[in-house]
Amino acid sequence: MENFDNYTKDDYLKLYDRKLEDLIEIANKITKENFDNTVEACSIISAKTGACSQDCKYCAQSSHNKTGVKCHPLLDVETVKKAAISARDNGATRFCIVTSGKAPTDSEFKTILDMIKEVASIDGLHCCASLGLLTKEQMKQIKEAGVERFNHNINTSKNYHSKICTTHTFDDRVNTVKSVVEAGMEACCGVIIGMGESREDRIDMALSLKELNPKTTPINFLNPIKGTPLENYKDAIDEEEILKTICIFRIILPKTLLRYAGGRSTRLSKENQKQGILAGINSILVGNYLTTVGCDVNEDKKMLDELELCLK
Repeated sequence: MENFDNYTKDDYLKLYDRKLEDLIEIANKITKENFDNTVEACSIISAKTGACSQDCKYCAQSSHNKTGVKCHPLLDVETVKKAAISARDNGATRFCIVTSGKAPTDSEFKTILDMIKEVASIDGLHCCASLGLLTKEQMKQIKEAGVERFNHNINTSKNYHSKICTTHTFDDRVNTVKSVVEAGMEACCGVIIGMGESREDRIDMALSLKELNPKTTPINFLNPIKGTPLENYKDAIDEEEILKTICIFRIILPKTLLRYAGGRSTRLSKENQKQGILAGINSILVGNYLTTVGCDVNEDKKMLDELELCLK
């Protein structure tokens, strides 16, 4: 197999011109060289939904977008703990507490620390969190409370970021991910594909992630939501382009867990979801997402069985 270590950005771009089956074969070999036959299972809860001050153009929860999403304030600790236990019983080994907004208020943060402690105490479950742009001191506190992995996505390329969001910068996101690692937690940092970005933007995303070296990279596929500026982006990317992008991410990020995240059930057929696993996906979100319905965990288990893989 060819050596990709010295590839330039232009070299990676040329990979899109190769046949899909050839890229899948390459990506599958890379995955097998670096991982076993298990697929990580993660579940999430929207512990606070909507009323976000940020103007991300894809997001149902932004107060700038009129999507009709049902907002709710921060959930109570017991509700989150019960959801975490249910997720574990359905096969998840990781549970992520997710809140909307740029950052939690001081009172919310105190409650979130209690949530983290409860989830982290559950046998067989690792606690993760996605809480926005936290300070270094807050990062330290959630680590001490029990968060092992913190999610903060770059979402898109540095060049395309201003087309997607203007209320915070790409560097704000990158610096948050760096703070996660400095605090001693694993970084979970991903992207959204299909927002009108170019192939070059996608290569830039992967190369930015290579520099950040996250443990996990969730790959989301835009699910155009009515009421957002991107509601008509249904044809922004096709299934073959999605699969080629997964392959190229695996080539650039050979030792990073690549996670199926939001949008896969709406943007990929069941057969192509299987192809995505062969292309390098080895982590999946099980259950529902933040404001949209996800895939049935039993269907996921069946798909993995057919590929001689299993959840862990």
